[in-house]
Amino acid sequence: MSEQLEESLERRARIFNTQKYNMYDGPGIRSIAFFKGCPLRCKWCSNPESQRRGFEVMFKQTACVNCGACVEACPAGVHQFVNGEHVVDRTKQCLGCGACEKACLQKALSIMGEDRKICDLVSFMDQDADFYRMSGGGVTLGGGEVLAQPEAARALLAACKDRGYHTAIETCGYTKTETILDIARYVDLFLFDIKQMDPVKHKQWTGVNNEQILANIRALLENGFNVRVRMPLLHGVNDDKAEIDAMIEFFTPYRYQKNFDGVDLLPYHKLGVGKYAQLGRDYEIEGDPSLSEDDLNRIEGWISEADFKVSLVRH
Repeated sequence: MSEQLEESLERRARIFNTQKYNMYDGPGIRSIAFFKGCPLRCKWCSNPESQRRGFEVMFKQTACVNCGACVEACPAGVHQFVNGEHVVDRTKQCLGCGACEKACLQKALSIMGEDRKICDLVSFMDQDADFYRMSGGGVTLGGGEVLAQPEAARALLAACKDRGYHTAIETCGYTKTETILDIARYVDLFLFDIKQMDPVKHKQWTGVNNEQILANIRALLENGFNVRVRMPLLHGVNDDKAEIDAMIEFFTPYRYQKNFDGVDLLPYHKLGVGKYAQLGRDYEIEGDPSLSEDDLNRIEGWISEADFKVSLVRH
């Protein structure tokens, strides 16, 4: 093993979850590593624990019995008693040591974020190599945002490619163009989120403009890299005809290219709503922006009529 390769395998990535036997995020059966940290703040995000790069405490208050074990265990003072009740002081920085989680017999606490060596993540991926070969699957990196940790992502993707694994990344695309093109050498498929075509609305709902995002997906498509567009769909956010027509217009020049793999529609779901309270945050989406079956079929029809490959993805 070269010294450079050995050094890259010793690099660490901050991960908040790993998953096996995934069949939604790329072809075949896949293993996923979820990277912590994201430059966007999508108001509907189903993984709010992925947004901040730092370690975070998730606290299920209904499971807490106010025993005080975590208060005694925490070296950073994150856990405190206020008026006889356990509270998490979000102004203090969690060290990620996991002492409170181990001390809590009620399983009311979870630490989000773990620094893992690339070689350990590769070993995790290796466990299901037979499934990848059998199903045409492979490895997917998700988040958070993978490209927020480009060096670690590159090292992991390069190691997986060296083993012959199909590689994919889920990305919001918000990074420098040179960064995404550098990593693209090790990526077989980009699962690229397009959340809003209008730049003003994009900033309103995600916290950033989309000019760089659109420039990056254009750069990938024009340089021959494989891209599948993914659109999270929310009523009143990005489901109207004008929004869909703008997406169609943008991608029409690429729709017959072999490296453009069509559009996945991702209907809104509420699976992550309960996480916000556990992180001490408010969920900013008001009401229920779910789309009816008729609405989803109508949007799918609009895209299909424009001669795009399109599919509804249901988890």
